[in-house]
Amino acid sequence: MILIQSWQDAVDLAFKIREVVFIQEQGVPAAIEVDEDDLKASHALAFDADQCVGTGRLIKIDSVRCQIGRMSVLKKYRQQGIGGQILSALIEHGKAQGCYEFHLHAQLTALPFYEKWGFIAEGKIYMEAGIPHRNMTLLS
Repeated sequence: MILIQSWQDAVDLAFKIREVVFIQEQGVPAAIEVDEDDLKASHALAFDADQCVGTGRLIKIDSVRCQIGRMSVLKKYRQQGIGGQILSALIEHGKAQGCYEFHLHAQLTALPFYEKWGFIAEGKIYMEAGIPHRNMTLLS
């Protein structure tokens, strides 16, 4: 099950997932993990029974563009389609708000995942939070 919530409603569960995946596993500095975009974003929460196991966020940039980010799934639940469910829910939520252009900053290891969903890599590789990334776009 996927729920879409405001940061105020999602913060406890979403941050727990992001803390484990980004801060503990990947070494992202805690000081930059939560940012001002969280307040204006819609947050997807993925559940396995009563346990939250994944999250992601969607920020509406303008009338037609949305930014997807902070996609994360607990290690035990990866490779089970949960990331795809989160991504699909965020895209559908964005479409309901009028977005048809979706952007994200993908970690290089996640490029194949996003390519399966139709995202196209653009530009050069760059470092974000000490991790190599590449911009990707989906037109839907």
